[in-house]
Amino acid sequence: MAVSPTDVRETVAAVWRMEAAKIVATLTRAVGDVGRAEDLSQEALVDALDQWPRTGVPRNPGAWLTTVAKRKAVDQWRRQDNLDAKYALLARELADHVDEAWDPDRIDDDVLRLMFMAAHPVLTPESRVALTLRVVGGLSTDEIAKAFLVPKSTVAQRIVRAKKTLSGAAFEVPDRSEWSHRMSTVLSVIYLIFNEGYAASSGRHWFREDLCEEALRLGRVLAALAPDEAEVHGLVALMEFQSSRLRARVDAEGAPILLENQDRTRWDRAQIQRGVTALGAAAQALHRRGSGWGPYALQAALAECHAVAPSTAATDWHRIVMLYDALLGLTTSPVVALNRAVAVAMADPDNGPRAALDIVDHLVGLGGSPALPGVRAELLQRLGRHAEAADEFDRAAALADNDRERDVLTAKATRARTG
Repeated sequence: MAVSPTDVRETVAAVWRMEAAKIVATLTRAVGDVGRAEDLSQEALVDALDQWPRTGVPRNPGAWLTTVAKRKAVDQWRRQDNLDAKYALLARELADHVDEAWDPDRIDDDVLRLMFMAAHPVLTPESRVALTLRVVGGLSTDEIAKAFLVPKSTVAQRIVRAKKTLSGAAFEVPDRSEWSHRMSTVLSVIYLIFNEGYAASSGRHWFREDLCEEALRLGRVLAALAPDEAEVHGLVALMEFQSSRLRARVDAEGAPILLENQDRTRWDRAQIQRGVTALGAAAQALHRRGSGWGPYALQAALAECHAVAPSTAATDWHRIVMLYDALLGLTTSPVVALNRAVAVAMADPDNGPRAALDIVDHLVGLGGSPALPGVRAELLQRLGRHAEAADEFDRAAALADNDRERDVLTAKATRARTG
């Protein structure tokens, strides 16, 4: 059954968002090179755009893309001298699933295996995260650049260099003794994939539930594989708390509903309880080690404050400020400092907004992000400086690449001018 080219393009884009990690991970296991694996997957996408308008979308498009990519690899190997070695590699891949003994330390998930591989120590930390977001998260170069607040060209160069470096490196699952060296990168990637899903940097949707679900799935698998890693449990707790609000974040038409206006009866209480349990597991792991709280556990504690509060007004903002203070002791992120400023304003309705505005006006490192003028506008609004607030909302809207976010900011600018 023929399908229009426009529908096919949308379908291919959706399939890639959902299946990119699995496709690239499977191909990496087959060909032993993440750069080549992604190239093959992109070639398969081109074939899909060419064939699916005529033949229709296959029942399992992810499997179709993977099969086509593998056939392309075989076709290329036929033109090379090392044909026998490459066929042997594919044969070993098939045998692994039949005769391999169960090993509790083995990363029995292709996507997680790929994440540990891409966290190879031969790469710089920035390149590890950029590459993994690209090949595991299925994020575009532009989306990654926005997540890091760096130019798109910088991210592209990091990815190219990472692929080139790994083409000559041993690309294998690390022993458990090496996990700790790569764990921070793996957690960073899961965190950034979740964040891109929770607050999509571009497009027509306020959030991308598929990315949130995939990040949470990866986190849960990793927590089962590494039960003594407190930060793994902390990250899972954070994602559970945040995901519990997804259904309440948009109305029937997909328009955003901000936190203070959400119907909290629509929050997933079972998921909140899973977050509480995961945060408890993090605390127990920290107690066993005798170490302090890490950034993910602290962020989970922050999210818990919102998750258990009956309303915005009844939220423990003083505790939130203290948690942000602790978090700023571990990171110099301007995003964390900006969020702390919001909490300062909420903790003291009389003097907080002015103190928070002073904090915001001294922040650096958020150029090009709509978050800074957006928060500044909210603070100016609370101080009664409505015309200035409207201008800041306009600035934030101009910087927003997400259509829904831009609509929210534009509406706020209009209300600030008329209210």
